[in-house]
Amino acid sequence: MTFTGFTNEDFDVFTIDGLENRMDALITHVRPKLEDLGNYFAPTLSSLTGDEMFAHVAKHARRTINPPKDTWVAFANNKRGYKMLPHFQIGLWNTHLFVWFAVIYEAPIKAEFGNILLEHSKQIRESVPNHFLWSIDHTKPDTSIHHELNDQELESMFTRLQTVKKAEILCGITISRDKAVEMGGEELLQTIDGTFRKLLPLYQLAQKSSK
Repeated sequence: MTFTGFTNEDFDVFTIDGLENRMDALITHVRPKLEDLGNYFAPTLSSLTGDEMFAHVAKHARRTINPPKDTWVAFANNKRGYKMLPHFQIGLWNTHLFVWFAVIYEAPIKAEFGNILLEHSKQIRESVPNHFLWSIDHTKPDTSIHHELNDQELESMFTRLQTVKKAEILCGITISRDKAVEMGGEELLQTIDGTFRKLLPLYQLAQKSSK
């Protein structure tokens, strides 16, 4: 696979007015690159996790009015879907690229996972790199920097996962569009690969939640 990286044109897809026009551009410019990333990283993640991982490129099929503000490829150990499972994501907003490990609101393991995160909060504090980010809502670009969170703030996210029906938790990195465009294909692949390896302990904890 020759992944050439992302261009400003790819990020600008999210500024196009209208659902149909934006989707046309997204399908033409961005989706083939997400499919390339899916084919590239599914075997890597299968090897890392010990689970057969399948790539799922976002189709945005249910949209009838509002054009998507972001898009992604997700990786989970189920061929049919990923939203109910702990998964990894690579995707774009207009402003940045993101690489996440995610447990989102559809996942039935949320409460148990929140409990396991609390039990391992010291380990998570030490194993997650300082510059990594946390998010509690995959539909918004807002994030918190790991090293800026105190123990109470970190643990409150884990508690929220147990108690709030729509709670989510994501951990990973974002790369500004300018930086992502500048990095090109090979450097992006290396950065994403390194990020997934750092996020692997969270996936392993999530798998404990489903047993």
